[in-house]
Amino acid sequence: MPNLSQRTKSFTDSVIRRMTRISLKYEAVNLSQGFPDFDPPKEILDALAVAAHKGPHQYSITWGAQNFREALAAKQSKLMERAIDPNGEIVVTCGSTEAMMAAMMSVTDPGDKVIVFSPFYENYGADTILSSAEPIYVPLYPPEFKFNINELEAAFAKRPKAIILCNPSNPCGKVFTREELGVIADLAKKYDTFVITDEVYEHIVYEPYKHTYIASLPGMFERTISCSSLSKTYSITGWRLGYIIASKEIIETAKKVHDFLTVGAAAPLQEAAVVGLKFGDEYYKDLLDKYTKKRDIFLSGLDSIGISRTTPQGAYYVMLDISEFGYKSDLEFCEVLAEKVGVGAVPGSSFFKESVNHLIRLHFAKKDETLYEALNRLESMRKKMRK
Repeated sequence: MPNLSQRTKSFTDSVIRRMTRISLKYEAVNLSQGFPDFDPPKEILDALAVAAHKGPHQYSITWGAQNFREALAAKQSKLMERAIDPNGEIVVTCGSTEAMMAAMMSVTDPGDKVIVFSPFYENYGADTILSSAEPIYVPLYPPEFKFNINELEAAFAKRPKAIILCNPSNPCGKVFTREELGVIADLAKKYDTFVITDEVYEHIVYEPYKHTYIASLPGMFERTISCSSLSKTYSITGWRLGYIIASKEIIETAKKVHDFLTVGAAAPLQEAAVVGLKFGDEYYKDLLDKYTKKRDIFLSGLDSIGISRTTPQGAYYVMLDISEFGYKSDLEFCEVLAEKVGVGAVPGSSFFKESVNHLIRLHFAKKDETLYEALNRLESMRKKMRK
């Protein structure tokens, strides 16, 4: 038998998805994989019921149904402070996972370097390797997860083709300030580098923090590939509807990559989701209010238990410090936590390039009663988890 590909030699399965399987095995409250346990908006579900009977059921236009792109362009033009052309500056993808992969393959060649902030969502390293590029990791320092400007410029000085920017960040919940984005933008222009963004949590940013699209900064739209999805905003993670917004030149290449990766996103789901893209400002205010309440419930509950934790500025993840429990492996800790305590978490080591074994990630995108149940179970951690 010939050898299998060398580029995948260092891969494991997704640790996040593995922890979901472990949670199911032990009937644990799954706070590992970041999906909600509550329904999407009724308007979207009603539209899906109509689409199930009326269609469309065949391929839409490869880069996205016309009405979906028009609704998305109208929504994002307002947010990004720029008129987005639905026919030339959007590609609809199968989730933001494909959007990121298509973006990487559109701008990098084998041997190119790509800056990745650490901690990072686990797909970014894999995307870089699958694109035959080389990641350059730049640390974000807790508790605010700020970068060191000198370290960042040293990475840019290696002449990377792109930098990946997750804002708000998974797993640490950092929201990059306008000033920080200005630093990144200036370096990207100075060293002629693309910026690939992952902004799936763009509508989940807690006061007093504000989300700024780096593509909206002066001179940045032309070199930014903005990736996002509908998954978190409308609680439809299983629908796999994502998108890329970028300049016409970039989009022309991204269209071709996307076409040969997946052909197109699901036509009836695009049709149903159009109604969500047309929601008014009140929907996004209510969404943030909902997640602010959930964050308050979860953080206050963790504090009452006395567990050291981060404070997310955006998204819906919290990192806990498990140093006191004496485990050398955070993966082992998460497996025991699911079995003995009944709560699913993700080992922090899966997000860091640095050697980190004292952090785990939990999420709070759950019904209030689910969060209270998880907190009730976590109260027994010190009794059941000591080495």
